[in-house]
Amino acid sequence: MPESIRIAVTQSTVREDPTDATLLRQSGDEVRRLLREAAAAGARLVHFSEGAICFPGKRVMSSLGPDEIGPSDWTKADWPALQHELDQISALSRELGVWTVIPSVHQVPDARPHNSTYVVSDQGKVVARYDERALSTTKVTWMYSAGSEPVTFEVDGVRFGLALGLDLLFPELFTEYDRLGVDVVLASYASTTGRNDHIGVQVRGAAANNTCWVSLAATASPDTGLPSGVSDPRGQWLAQCDADGTPSVAVAELRSEELVTIGRDFRRRTRERIGS
Repeated sequence: MPESIRIAVTQSTVREDPTDATLLRQSGDEVRRLLREAAAAGARLVHFSEGAICFPGKRVMSSLGPDEIGPSDWTKADWPALQHELDQISALSRELGVWTVIPSVHQVPDARPHNSTYVVSDQGKVVARYDERALSTTKVTWMYSAGSEPVTFEVDGVRFGLALGLDLLFPELFTEYDRLGVDVVLASYASTTGRNDHIGVQVRGAAANNTCWVSLAATASPDTGLPSGVSDPRGQWLAQCDADGTPSVAVAELRSEELVTIGRDFRRRTRERIGS
């Protein structure tokens, strides 16, 4: 990888109704504001949270709801409005000359959609898509089709991998990315209720155990105790967003010397030798 690369992680407001074009537009406006802020700070890549455009609620989407949870009725979603916001975000990425990593729902013909993360290049093109693999019980039972493959991409010689939602709870997914030569894992997560301090601990542990950086893009909420941030390969926060849960941006400079210092190659060789 090059000597350094500057990335930005964001935390943004979660809105749970993809049937409401006004809410989708509000989310899109917020994403674009944060994108501009990150670009002004010199970020080469900007990472957004799960639900940055919309985090469809199980009761909102339920074909039996909202009082009873059942199979999601995705015909209710305003797909054209959602696509319009994604198109506007892609256009702004090109205008600003930055890469954008943005989760969204990915429509699939004649099947449940995927909970996905899009990678938009600095030319405004979607060049990769990751589909969440470790779906929650609610997601897999009522809402989404699961993904099956890791996804990597490169920016300026730095290799990135993608994780989404409850992927964060599975160490083997991070080990897999280590084997694939990933330098930075971009993990997007949404939480609308309860404390989630433990997620930050797990992110830092994954970074230290796999000698990589991990960027955690989380929900902007004062109640979860989980600000977005970037962990270095020692498991220490390099940068974090506002702790009060307001929508914000944090910028981190990732330096290649941090990987060399802590013996990343040694750890990989050892893993290969012991077959883990």
